[in-house]
Amino acid sequence: MSPPGTPDPPLRVAIIGSGPAAFYAAEHLLKSPDRAVRVDMIDRLPTPYGLVRGGVAPDHQKIKSVIAIYEKIAAHPGFRFFGNVEFGKHVTRADLERHVHAIVYASGAQTDKRLGIPGEDLAGSHSATEFVAWYNGHPDFRDRHFDLSVERVAVIGVGNVAVDVARILCLTPEELRATDMADYAIEALSASRVKEVSILGRRGPVQAAFTTVEVKELGGLPGADVVVRPEEAALDALSAAELETARAATKAKVEIVQEFSRRTPAGKPRRLNIRFLVSPHELLGDGGGRVAGLRLAKNRLVKGPTGAVVTEPTGETEELPVGLVFRSVGYRGVPLPDVPFDDRAGLIPNVKGRVLDPATGTPIAGHYATGWIKRGPTGVIGNNKADSAETVNALLADAAAGALPTPARPDPADLETLVRERQPSFVSFADWKRLDRLEVERGQAQGRPRAKFTSVEEMLAALAGN
Repeated sequence: MSPPGTPDPPLRVAIIGSGPAAFYAAEHLLKSPDRAVRVDMIDRLPTPYGLVRGGVAPDHQKIKSVIAIYEKIAAHPGFRFFGNVEFGKHVTRADLERHVHAIVYASGAQTDKRLGIPGEDLAGSHSATEFVAWYNGHPDFRDRHFDLSVERVAVIGVGNVAVDVARILCLTPEELRATDMADYAIEALSASRVKEVSILGRRGPVQAAFTTVEVKELGGLPGADVVVRPEEAALDALSAAELETARAATKAKVEIVQEFSRRTPAGKPRRLNIRFLVSPHELLGDGGGRVAGLRLAKNRLVKGPTGAVVTEPTGETEELPVGLVFRSVGYRGVPLPDVPFDDRAGLIPNVKGRVLDPATGTPIAGHYATGWIKRGPTGVIGNNKADSAETVNALLADAAAGALPTPARPDPADLETLVRERQPSFVSFADWKRLDRLEVERGQAQGRPRAKFTSVEEMLAALAGN
């Protein structure tokens, strides 16, 4: 038999996940000039695109335009999508090893990091991850409840996700109704009684992880005054020195924050505080098991053992009255069935995308990782392109070296037969395009980009009726 990568037989690759990293890996594989490749993309949900659909803020439609690129990739004759198919349940690692030469894990970072402080599990304490998934209509989170009858909310963290959460809490009903947010979330947020939102960062504005574009947007919210304490926006000597050699974007970000600190509130319905140099030490309860406040420790910046700027407590504390808390201090990956996992790092152990055997530290032939499950939850959508290229280059090099396993049943029809037996309700990319059209049509009737189906049952029923 010819080596895989000729028209007969083609190189068969399964990709687990359908977010940006998965699509960029598929693109790099299908554009390989030296070999014929067929890609089968498998996702637990009927809908593709991962965090582009379920994580990007619903009022940021321009970012979602990247989907047009993924649609072109999916149009390649060597591409198939198996949605509503769960890895480890409907198809296993052993199943795929019988049908493909290589598996690329692109499952992302699906959960959040915890704070590890007292009171974290009080009612009213949530991860930003679940709130974002809820308002974006993720089927797993559509039934979550967030008490929006409270007047004060804290968002712990100063990354872009924290900024998104705070901004969404401050949007007016008119702004909410112009998005593709889940209908139930629009209804709940429109009736919100929240008056004050505080974003809490443990370091200063120079070290804040949010981007210039994200923080600038907060200053133009129609329904909320943005407030920064002048003493927290001021730069200490370490931050000033760091800023001197920082990129232009960081300097612009600091200028925006300091401009906010000079503003006088205009009396808008809500107040959005951006705080720096404070760390949560305890969530305080109301005696009935619900969040009533946060005990914050005030920080100063010092140079750590490695030379990096770190925090140390000043010994001063304050109590912030809040009824709802969202932690946004990072994502982490979750294990996949029968796939090596580094629990401490929250990653699949790998070297340049080659998955490693934990016992020997050597690559497992035919197994690869890309995206956040490979490198950790860092970077924006575009960073996944180079990351996936590195992984796919390793895969193609292994194919050229004859280092990939030979599957027992490489015929593409055999894998589809297996999927149909295990999950008759799988969703093809053509099925998804029909769902997509229906969502857009529903949205257009309301003057919105789309109106999402938010349960698997709704999606399958819509497909059955169209």
